Amino acid sequence: MKTLLYFILLSSSLFAQSDLYHKISQMIMVGFSGKTLTDSVIINDLQIRGVGSVILFSGNIESPTQLNQLTTQLHSLSAQPLFIAIDQEGGRIARLRETNGYTSTYTAYQIGTVFNDENITRNWASLMAGWLADAKINLNLAPVADVNVNPESPAIGYLDRSFSRIPDTVFNHCFWFIDEFHQRDILTSLKHFPGHGSAATDSHLGFTDITNTWADSELIPFGRLIQNGYDDFIMSGHLYNAQIDSIYPASLSHKTLTTLLRDSLGYNGLIITDGMFMGAISNNYSFDEAVELAINAGNDILLYTTNKLSGKSLVDSVVGIVMNKISEGKISEQRINESYNRIMLKKQELTSVKDFHSGYIPEDYSLMNYPNPFNSSTRIVFKLSSDINVSIDVFNILGEKVAEITNHFYQAGTHQLQFDAINLGSGIYFLKLNAGNKNLIHKILLLK
Repeated sequence: MKTLLYFILLSSSLFAQSDLYHKISQMIMVGFSGKTLTDSVIINDLQIRGVGSVILFSGNIESPTQLNQLTTQLHSLSAQPLFIAIDQEGGRIARLRETNGYTSTYTAYQIGTVFNDENITRNWASLMAGWLADAKINLNLAPVADVNVNPESPAIGYLDRSFSRIPDTVFNHCFWFIDEFHQRDILTSLKHFPGHGSAATDSHLGFTDITNTWADSELIPFGRLIQNGYDDFIMSGHLYNAQIDSIYPASLSHKTLTTLLRDSLGYNGLIITDGMFMGAISNNYSFDEAVELAINAGNDILLYTTNKLSGKSLVDSVVGIVMNKISEGKISEQRINESYNRIMLKKQELTSVKDFHSGYIPEDYSLMNYPNPFNSSTRIVFKLSSDINVSIDVFNILGEKVAEITNHFYQAGTHQLQFDAINLGSGIYFLKLNAGNKNLIHKILLLK
């Protein structure tokens, strides 16, 4: 009996520790070099380390055919649903362009200020959304919700990245842009909270202070979109604004991201940092310090334009830093779980919507749950390749059946059920799906 108890405790400890590693990995987005996946580091990041997101740049893209092959391989190597992101704002900030088999596109300024016409905006956005959908890219780091306060702002106005100097006009064009991408099941990300349009310097290069140029009217596009139900992604800017936080830039500021964005504006979606190696951060904070501050501020995903640090896996380095910070009490596991749950819920929503819209029928059967580990309640997702009667039961580590989740006839496709484990104690359990001659087992961990 003592041996069995030791095995149970050891298994629970190892499973929880391994899961913590992969939960943190889901909070990382990396870029990588090359137009094919020949680098063992990015392959291991996907297959073993469980990185949650990748970002593509122009150097990864040669043609539509090559891009499709690359993204197909990226998706296939990832054990979990993968966010594949790209910056496709239009105009100068467009990774898909005439040089790699696509066409040139209008800038946001042309769309929102020169034309300012809903049909033109929708046609422009629909064109780019079609490109991303064909390329199996599911996240566009756009549109720019910054108000064009300073037309000469080096990173925004000067590059014609803002729709307009009028906040409500910015809202309109962002809304139409987002809607067109949603119609192709592609997520979007608003840039750059709390507003980059008044900046006189470029945060890519160094410290960027908007204290004396920023106005709260720059929050209008973000606030109105949130009020209209927007909950995809918002990118936090590396922007210092003493009006909001006298110590930290927005991307590292709990006051900006949690108190203002989440608590005051009511945002429930994902928050992603701007590039963590940009000068505004790397010139002023150590690598470890920036990771700690970014997570504690409320960011769900940390964006890095490379997957290597000193020739080794950056993902592994970041996860190691975070796990050390947790053991030192500087980052809480609760903070990690909050982000992990938001990420996995959004991935499941994206997968379910895509399956529904495409009439998707899986080629085989699968069983999973989110979140995992969970506290009292978790969502069970199973996919069927044929119409069949399905039973799903829960067993404890001793092989005893402790709950029946379903025993019904289901049509082929994706199905979701909620499992409430309020009567069970903490520990390792197993889901067992029976469907004809198919039997699937999936391990879950209940932590109360």
